[in-house]
Amino acid sequence: MTRNPHIASAPPGHQLRFAHLDQVVTVQAGDTLFQSARRHGVRIVGACGGRGTCGTCAVHVVEGEVEGGPLATIAAQSQGTHAGRKTWQRACQLHALSDCTVEVAPRSLATVVRADVAGSEEAEPLPLDPLVITRDLKLEPASLADPASDVERLRRALPGQDLRLDLEALRQLPSVLRAGAWSLGVRIRQQELIGVAAPVRAGLGLAVDLGTTNVAAFLIDLQSGKRLATLAIENPQVGWGADVISRVNHAATHKDGGDELRRAAITALNALAHDLCRAVGAKPGDIVDMVVCGNTAMQHLLLGLPVAQLGRAPFIAAVSQGLDVKARELGLAICPGAYIHVAPTIGGFVGGDHVTALLATRRLWDGQATSLVMDIGTNTEISLIHQGRILSTSCPSGPALEGGHIACGMRAAEGAIERVGLAPDGSLTFQVIGKERPVGLCGSGVLDAVATLHGAGMVDDRGRLNANHRAVKERDGTRMAQLAEGVTFNQGDVRAVQLAKSAIRTGVELLLREAGLQAGGIDRLIVAGAFGAYLDVRSGIGIGLFPPLPLERFVQVGNAAGLGVQQMLASGRARAEAGELAARCRYVELSTQAGFQKTFLQHIGFDNKRITP
Repeated sequence: MTRNPHIASAPPGHQLRFAHLDQVVTVQAGDTLFQSARRHGVRIVGACGGRGTCGTCAVHVVEGEVEGGPLATIAAQSQGTHAGRKTWQRACQLHALSDCTVEVAPRSLATVVRADVAGSEEAEPLPLDPLVITRDLKLEPASLADPASDVERLRRALPGQDLRLDLEALRQLPSVLRAGAWSLGVRIRQQELIGVAAPVRAGLGLAVDLGTTNVAAFLIDLQSGKRLATLAIENPQVGWGADVISRVNHAATHKDGGDELRRAAITALNALAHDLCRAVGAKPGDIVDMVVCGNTAMQHLLLGLPVAQLGRAPFIAAVSQGLDVKARELGLAICPGAYIHVAPTIGGFVGGDHVTALLATRRLWDGQATSLVMDIGTNTEISLIHQGRILSTSCPSGPALEGGHIACGMRAAEGAIERVGLAPDGSLTFQVIGKERPVGLCGSGVLDAVATLHGAGMVDDRGRLNANHRAVKERDGTRMAQLAEGVTFNQGDVRAVQLAKSAIRTGVELLLREAGLQAGGIDRLIVAGAFGAYLDVRSGIGIGLFPPLPLERFVQVGNAAGLGVQQMLASGRARAEAGELAARCRYVELSTQAGFQKTFLQHIGFDNKRITP
C-alpha cells in the first residue's frame, strides 16, 4: 500500500476511541488502527493477521483523520442492515493522523457462542489413574524434645516414599503447616512433593485443547474424575492471523514475534484457569496437574520453541515426544510445583490435538473396519486406519470453513447465519444463531450457502456464479448472491471454499491411494472438531468436501481432541496410550506425493460423483 514517509516516524500520542465500547487507547508510532486495538486488548477479528487480505477487521471512522492504501475500502453492503450509509474500511490498513473515533462492525466484534467445549460423554466421570495424589496429613508438632525439620516430619507421615522436593513447595511448607496447626494437604506427583495447601482443598486438573481458533479448557476433580466446569475462548493469537502459517511467519520474521505469541497463549491459559476455578469456588493454586494438546505449531509457540523450520519443507518439529514441563517455567499461575504435560505429535502439522482425537475415538475405529478420522479446522488433520496401519496427514485448509476470509464471514456468534436452505418457491431460507438480525455467516452457514447456491443453479460445477440467475447481482465488478439484507456471498467466497474443500479432499484421496483403497472402501468416516459438530454432512457431500458415501457411514463426534486431553489428564495410562498411538502413526507429507496437483484440481469443482456402496 502507498504510505506517506512520515507515518512510520509519526510521534505517538493520538487517542483512538472505540465507539460503543467505552474504551480509549493511545496509538503508538507506526501502528495501524488494528495493531493499536490488539496492543490494548480490544478484540477485533483479523483473520489474515493484519495483511489486508480478508476484510474482517472492518471499522467506520466516525471522527478524525486517517490514511490508508488502496486495500482499505470494504464493500459497505457486507457490514449489516444500515451499512449503506457508512464507509467501512480495513483497520489493518489505516493509520491515525489525529485523534480518532471509530466504530467496529458487528461481525468483527461478535463473541463466539459455539465452541463445542463439552465433547462426548460429558456426564460420565473419567476413568481415573491420576499422576498427582492429594492427601490430608496430621503431623506431630515440633518441640524442644523433637526438633526435627518440617520435611523430616512430613517424611515420617509418608513412610516408604523416597520423597523429592519442589523448591517452591518447600518454601510454602513452614507457613502452611503452622497456619493449619500441623495439618496440611500434600500434592505428590510420582514421589515428588509439588505443592502444599490447607487440608480438604481439592486437587484439580486442567485439560486444554489449544486450538488455532478456539481454546477450550476443562476443570477436572482428580479424586472423582468429574468434570467441574468447562469454558472456551477465542485464541488471542488470531490477532496475528487466523491460520498457523501466518503465525509461524510472524514468529520467524519478527524479533519478538514468537514471544508475543507465547505470551498471548499463556495469558489465555491463565485466564481460563482463573475463571474456571472461580466458577467452582476454588483457586488456581488448587490446579495440581495440567495437560495441553494442540497442533505442532501451537504447541511449539506455547513452549517458546523455534518455529521457523515448521514454515518450510520438510516441516520438522523440534520435538515429537510428549513433554513434562514445570508450569512456572512457562508463566502459568497454578500450583507452584505442578507440571504441564504437552501431548506428543505425529509429524508435520499433525500435532497433539489429533493424537488426543484418535485416543478419544478409538472405540469407533479400533477394529476390522476401515475408518477415516477427520478433524476439520484451519488446519485439517486426517488419519486413515486400515488393517492395523494408521496413515496421517494434514491439509492447510485455511479459515474459510470457519468463516474466515469470507466477505461476510464471522465466528459462530449471535447474528451468524448457521443454516442456508432453499424454499419450494426457489427463495433462500436461513437460520441465525440467537435468532438475531443476521450480520454474517459462520462456518456451517458458509458450507450450506455454497451447497445451496450450487443446488439452486446460482453456482455452476466449476464454481462460477451464474450472472443470468435473478438472485445473482454484480456490484463494483464482483458477482454476489444476496442471502439476507446486508449479507452476501460473492465469487471470491466461492473460490475460498473451493480451495479449502479441495485441500481436504485431496488429503483423503492421497491417503486412500497410499493404502491401495478407493473411497467406497471407507466403512466409517468420523468427523471431529467444533466445526464438524455443526456442519450438515449432506452439504459437505454436495460440494465434494466428503466422498459421496451413504449418510449412515458418517459419525460426528464434536470436540474429540477435548475429550482425549481430558482422558490424558485423568489417567497416566491414557498418556502412555497416547504416546503409543503417536508412535504408531505414519505421517504422509502431501506435497511430496506424485499426482498431488492433479488430484487437487480434480476436486476443485462441485461435480461430486456418487459412489455405489
